[in-house]
Amino acid sequence: MKTSRLALAAAVMLSACGQPQPSKAQEGVFAEQPRVAPRDAGSLKTSFAPVVREAAPAVVNISARGVQQVRDPFFELFGGGPQSRVTGSIGSGVIVRADGIVVTNNHVIQNMQQIRVTLNDRREYPAKVLLADERSDIAVLQLENLDGALPALRIDDQEQQEVGDLVLAIGNPFGVGQTVTNGIISALNRTETGISDSGSFIQTDAPINPGNSGGALVDMDGDLIGINTAIFSRTGSSSGVGFAVPAAMVRRVVESAVGGAKSVERLWLGVKGDAVSADIARSLGLERPRGLMVTDVYAGGPAARAGIEQGDVITAIDGAEVNDQGGLNFRVGTKAPNDAVALTVLRDGRTRTLNARVSTLPGDADPGQGTVVGQGALAGLQGVALNPALADRLGGDPFTNGVVVTGLQRNSIPARIGLRPNDLVVQVDGRAVTSVAALGRAQRGSELVIVRGGNRLTGRLP
Repeated sequence: MKTSRLALAAAVMLSACGQPQPSKAQEGVFAEQPRVAPRDAGSLKTSFAPVVREAAPAVVNISARGVQQVRDPFFELFGGGPQSRVTGSIGSGVIVRADGIVVTNNHVIQNMQQIRVTLNDRREYPAKVLLADERSDIAVLQLENLDGALPALRIDDQEQQEVGDLVLAIGNPFGVGQTVTNGIISALNRTETGISDSGSFIQTDAPINPGNSGGALVDMDGDLIGINTAIFSRTGSSSGVGFAVPAAMVRRVVESAVGGAKSVERLWLGVKGDAVSADIARSLGLERPRGLMVTDVYAGGPAARAGIEQGDVITAIDGAEVNDQGGLNFRVGTKAPNDAVALTVLRDGRTRTLNARVSTLPGDADPGQGTVVGQGALAGLQGVALNPALADRLGGDPFTNGVVVTGLQRNSIPARIGLRPNDLVVQVDGRAVTSVAALGRAQRGSELVIVRGGNRLTGRLP
């Protein structure tokens, strides 16, 4: 266990108040003491100043400006075209390397062309985006025109945090300047937040307000354990429910950016499932609902090669508890391609460990414009067959089959009946569609099933 700077500061303060100091023989034991709650008024007066002095210099203000093209119907009545509008955002960031690597939220710099970073000591630097990952809401910047090494926070991805641990949120709320707030970790591994389908967040009651986005959540060692990214609020201001992207995901994005990647490779096990309900837990003889019950295994994928079967319950990955699909996606997403993972699996009432290697999603995430259907009632439709990598990039289920519409020839039947680009054709006459060629069997009167905007629509060709 790490010895926090706050604990050491408290030890000095208690010693100054007449408490006995540990002997040299006791120092090692003292350093390994477990977490304890404040026991007296003196403990409650312990200052966070040592932690702030260590962490605050590496937390920065980010101001960004962009130009957006907007349409004005009134202006267009007089022959005008789209108008340019200057947009801007203010947020926070964290220096994680002395050579000027800064982490912030993607939504702070998205669609911005000019980014300027101001340090706590008022130095200013322009910055360029090395990598912006919308899925994790993490962006990595490189400061330019540096004049020396910069203060940096250590990324602590060891996940030693516990609910109830003290934390500080450091950022630039409302643009008033750097501010420090304190609280505790309210929850860990929050997945059902609606923020991301592959996120597992640290929840804290440390006040996080507009402008704190991209700022640091630090522990009592002054180490970075998360990037503040969202709040739950009905007013827009802090209501004591804030979320931070854990350091494990932050490190993954930083390593991708520093390694020259322009995107974060999406990794998977090739398995999906449902959270174990109370009823299922009782039927399995579990003392409580836990784990992910496997409902589908991708043929030839990492999970299949490891021996995972439908009906298995995955309870942990590398010892970290997994309770839903979002939690599994997060655990896998923090790994590097071909990393080995140990899966704790419950099968037939017995717990076993299976070893797998995570891999990138199969298929081409950007297959181009695809192929034109040359015959049948859907002639003139241009599309590409869905694969796991493409489905994931489009925000869908990697296990889904179908053909994504990429274009429509003018006056073709598909265009006239209202098909649109990005529609997903999944069935023709009750048969699953797995290739563009399969659309050639559609005739007049054929039943067509498509997915549009998450909604499943059924109709017949005229």
